[in-house]
Amino acid sequence: MIRLAHARELAALRELERAAGTPFREVGMAEIADDEPFSVAELRPYQADGRCWVAAPAGTPVAYLVADVVDGNGHVEQVSVRPSHARRGLGRRLIDAAAAWAASRGLPALTLTTFRDVPWNAPYYARLGFRVLPAAAWGPELRAIREHEAARGLDRWPRVAMIR
Repeated sequence: MIRLAHARELAALRELERAAGTPFREVGMAEIADDEPFSVAELRPYQADGRCWVAAPAGTPVAYLVADVVDGNGHVEQVSVRPSHARRGLGRRLIDAAAAWAASRGLPALTLTTFRDVPWNAPYYARLGFRVLPAAAWGPELRAIREHEAARGLDRWPRVAMIR
């Protein structure tokens, strides 16, 4: 069910991410729901390099994850699950695929940044074994990610970096 994305699926991942953002409206974060997803051009390097996974139980992706290497660790850049397919373990399986990818490359951990108080963000990742990584432990690349997020206005809502 979890597999690497095909190039022909990248445009569909944009629509999937838009759908995945809609629950943010319900918690007063319409700006996040309206945030522009990755372009096909931005997704292409992840897909071409084997760092873009999809959950496609019936052949069509309903969830996806893209990963980077940040400060020598695997890093979850984006994970999105279509709301109609939430709470089925797809996000967990995608995270596990990224963790296996990181381990296969000798990367010791998996990191991500997320909203601290959104139930399907930091509390969810904590249930998957992630813990908050204090700013003093951030490497230069993770610090740059957080600075970019702050510059985009994402710190209007509390954000954290996490590690597993």
